[in-house]
Amino acid sequence: MSIFHSMNNSASALTAQRLRMDVISSNMANVDSTRGKLVNGEWQPYRRKSVILEPKEGQFSNFLNKAMNRSNADGAGNGVKVTRIVEDQTPFKLVYNPEHPDANAEGYVELPNVDPLKEMVDLISATRSYEANVTVLNASKSMLMKALEIGK
Repeated sequence: MSIFHSMNNSASALTAQRLRMDVISSNMANVDSTRGKLVNGEWQPYRRKSVILEPKEGQFSNFLNKAMNRSNADGAGNGVKVTRIVEDQTPFKLVYNPEHPDANAEGYVELPNVDPLKEMVDLISATRSYEANVTVLNASKSMLMKALEIGK
């Protein structure tokens, strides 16, 4: 484990949480978009997207340590990575509005499956995670600076 291990972990988490905030912002921006995607000549509403995060595995250092019969004894992780962005498959909301240009024959409009309240909760969670990782990054930097001062 290098002295920069905690910084690398925090950096990967910062990147992942930033992408998560971007996707949530996109969801909020399209909360009323009835024309999100053209499928078979017909418009479908915007579908809510979410980010799937997984721990980083398969790094070269893991394989090298295994080959040298050294394991990660301290239990430290290797960071996090975004594996994919998925679309939420819950059904669209139907709202009766016969005046709307995208209303069907019965007068119902399909609206996106985005719940602003759920998006705000996810945004708060992502923001808090981002802030926590900034704190860890600053603490790591401070410890490294103190270690350098000891060597003077």
